Amino acid sequence: MSDRANSTLAIDFGTSNSAAAVLDGGVVRRVPLEAGADTLPTAVFFPTGGPMQIGTAAGEALIAGTEGRYMRALKSVLGTSLFHESRLIGGKRRTLAGIVTDFLREVKERAEHMTGRNFTSVVSGRPVHFHSDDAARDARAAEDLAACYRAAGFERLRFVYEPEAAALAAGRGEGPGLVVDIGGGTSDFSVFRDGPKGAEILSSHGIRLGGTDFDQSISLTHVMPLLGHGSQLTREMGGGLLPMPKALYVDLATWARIPFLYGPDTRRTIRDYAKHAVEPNLITRLQTVIEEELGHDIAFAVERGKIAANGRAGEGRVALGLVEPGLHAGISRLSMDAALAAQTETLTRAIRDTLTQATVAPGDVSRVVLVGGSSLMSLVEAAARETCPTATLERSEAFTAVVDGLALAIDRRIGVPV
Repeated sequence: MSDRANSTLAIDFGTSNSAAAVLDGGVVRRVPLEAGADTLPTAVFFPTGGPMQIGTAAGEALIAGTEGRYMRALKSVLGTSLFHESRLIGGKRRTLAGIVTDFLREVKERAEHMTGRNFTSVVSGRPVHFHSDDAARDARAAEDLAACYRAAGFERLRFVYEPEAAALAAGRGEGPGLVVDIGGGTSDFSVFRDGPKGAEILSSHGIRLGGTDFDQSISLTHVMPLLGHGSQLTREMGGGLLPMPKALYVDLATWARIPFLYGPDTRRTIRDYAKHAVEPNLITRLQTVIEEELGHDIAFAVERGKIAANGRAGEGRVALGLVEPGLHAGISRLSMDAALAAQTETLTRAIRDTLTQATVAPGDVSRVVLVGGSSLMSLVEAAARETCPTATLERSEAFTAVVDGLALAIDRRIGVPV
């Protein structure tokens, strides 16, 4: 193995989970960034007056009620102005760019400790598009992530599209294959065929749609109405009623924006809503969520409810007892599918677009490889079967297929140096 390969780390920096791997004599070896785990939650926690915690430790600190700030889905704000805004977090002014850099630096240090190597190069996954239909923001997102890798201590960087990495890891098969990679923040697709050196990519496509968007839609349709979303306000002057503003609920249902709702401006706004609410008990619940900073607890409850409804029983509940004893929102596969109907249509259309770009007919696809944590959703399988009805569906290693492919790309001329 070359010195360059020996000093190169493969990193899948995901919206919900991250992973790292190395290549040993042509064999992929995943690096456990946490004890006994191939993946690391892409989450951070800043305890008041203490050092940053990442991964499972961050979630445990939140659940334990430790005073501080929890953050998740950091990847979703790449390319936005929010990424470079300075805010008071954990008793210190920080930017999300600095937080992502610190997270990647910690990944690098843990990988070096586990392997005994010094990593100066990285092969990183990236979605085909960080932002759909916005080329300028998409380019800024790539630049933002590259800058964070360099600031974290990597001298050389190569980006590989995540679905193309998954295609490398998929192994050989007959006929054209299709990778459907549904992550936390993006959905990516690659059509590939077997070549002399492994997978040959015929086309790649991506959209900004992922598990966090599914969670947002489910939260807005199932949970937020219990906190006043869709309710009405009396006018301060004159007759008639006004709809409750939606923006606050959208932010409360969005993983990356939850930490920024706990300031005095939001509290004042909700107090004003309470004075004019037609259903004041709903706004009282909303006040409880903001005052006691329960936004992430609700987001986790939505995620658990989604998983239960996607399971064999086809139904579950979103437990909201922290907001009010006994409070919960029912959820079923049918109600979830209805909430996600627009996303399902978007997903199906994106798969068709990818096949069109490759000039491959849907009936010619021999296998569809499902990758990414959100690919476990039944709607993803349904979209794949509708688009490629004769293909065999293969469930790859949902959380590690991309990092496995990135490691295989270490000694191949795949991807774009940045």
